[in-house]
Amino acid sequence: MIHASQISKHYGPKVLYREGSFQINPGDKIGLVGPNGAGKTTIFRLLVGEESPDEGIISKPDKLTIGYFSQDIAEMKGSSALEEVKNCNPRIVKVQTSLQEIEAKLSDEAQADNMEKLLEQYGEYQAEFERMGGYDLESRAAEILTGLGIGPDAYHRPTETFSGGWKMRIALAKILMLNPDVLLMDEPTNHLDLESIIWLEAWIMQYKGALLMTCHDREVMNRCVTRIIEVANKSITTYGGNYDFYEKEREIREIKLIASAKRQEDMLAKEKEFIARFAARASHAAQVQSRVKKLEKIDIIEIPQEEKAIKFEWPEPPRGSDEVLKVEDLGKVYRNPDGSEKLVFRHATALVKRLDRVAVVGVNGAGKSTFLKIITGQTDPTEGKFTVGASNEIGYFSQNSLDVLNPKNTIVEEIDSRLDHASIGFIRTLLGAFRFSGEEADKKISILSGGEKSRVVLATILARPVNFLVLDEPTNHLDIKSREVLLEAIKRFPGTVMMVSHDRHFLRELTTRVFELDQHELHIYNGSWDYYLEKKKSLATT
Repeated sequence: MIHASQISKHYGPKVLYREGSFQINPGDKIGLVGPNGAGKTTIFRLLVGEESPDEGIISKPDKLTIGYFSQDIAEMKGSSALEEVKNCNPRIVKVQTSLQEIEAKLSDEAQADNMEKLLEQYGEYQAEFERMGGYDLESRAAEILTGLGIGPDAYHRPTETFSGGWKMRIALAKILMLNPDVLLMDEPTNHLDLESIIWLEAWIMQYKGALLMTCHDREVMNRCVTRIIEVANKSITTYGGNYDFYEKEREIREIKLIASAKRQEDMLAKEKEFIARFAARASHAAQVQSRVKKLEKIDIIEIPQEEKAIKFEWPEPPRGSDEVLKVEDLGKVYRNPDGSEKLVFRHATALVKRLDRVAVVGVNGAGKSTFLKIITGQTDPTEGKFTVGASNEIGYFSQNSLDVLNPKNTIVEEIDSRLDHASIGFIRTLLGAFRFSGEEADKKISILSGGEKSRVVLATILARPVNFLVLDEPTNHLDIKSREVLLEAIKRFPGTVMMVSHDRHFLRELTTRVFELDQHELHIYNGSWDYYLEKKKSLATT
């Protein structure tokens, strides 16, 4: 269906890939992976024709429809969320307008002579409209919006009143509504909560077209894709299987490559030794010349430069009390400007013990972030009380934490300003552990991506001697490798953790207890993430 053959792309002196080939077949579900800056987004742009390869060919059928969801969304204004999604396909709108025009002509007596021709046109447009799903347009648009967390109460809100994150959901809904032959998605889960991610997963599984997507969520990649295309080290490589298979297979291939490179290195050393020893002897001139020519033709095996995993020992926090957090009959009500009240939750009672790893879960709007804000002192409860145990020091991460970074500082300067009496060596080692090595650590805060800013804040929190981590969506905008760094750091953290996250792999690896906010009440499950899912499943069937 789509064939990329021997494509090369570069920007000035920077080469993204040379002579790379891959293909997308009907029904394929493919994950696109690779480090930042390797050229993943450029692959999407090449496929939709926004850019052209410097060498090679990308071939695709003329009538192929491609839907592309990127992080750069077009301006939205002048229509409601529902209208914006319904009007995703200009052709449907055009055909609908033509049907309405013909209907008007059919009721016009002056068009009596053209009636047969009009009826024929009407039938053709009607068939096309039905083929494109025009007759259930509104119900499908509503279903997709609801699945992505925009419910009936927000269908008719003007698009310009939505925040950037919610506009991303509307943009994603438009692409899904298009139902193209090939769907290209660049980080579709970035602004989604857990419920919306699960819905999107189910949608992808029943989608009959071909899919190529980048995604920071390992669980989504494992469930939804059956092939991986890796863009790295100036080449494009295809792997069969999901993300877990790709990681294992990549490691196996790398071991084989290192072994081949070692054999080649040994062979070259022997050949060079022979040439050096007999270069001055006329009796061996032909042999020497033959071996020189042989060496000139050999392609040297290059070992990809891997990011070095820097070990970092986290500071030993003081041992706090065994009762880390006691919550008694806690409740929160928000008062709206018009005087009405909105109940968030009530009668929440819980005890968090030392070394617990608590996942706080619930549907969008259930009050997860509000619960964390209360126990960290960011907002007051309406009723009840909470107590943080003696000698327990909280390290709190929220998305608002990114806003307090000084844009004028470099990363090193920012960390230095936040850690008392830390040496430059300590700071650089810390940043290396969070994938800011060498010159990367001297970048200005102002030019960092959301994921990079998150890593800076998380590094400062984990480097302090805190013993109670409270994390609100710490994996947002982090790529899979950065998530793994954070996951390993928290696994080795010798304290208590309470977290809100939409990353199920993260939750599965860490959780020892689950606090669920549901229908304004707090329910406690004393077990792992999988235990919680099993309990929910059994409760749903009884």
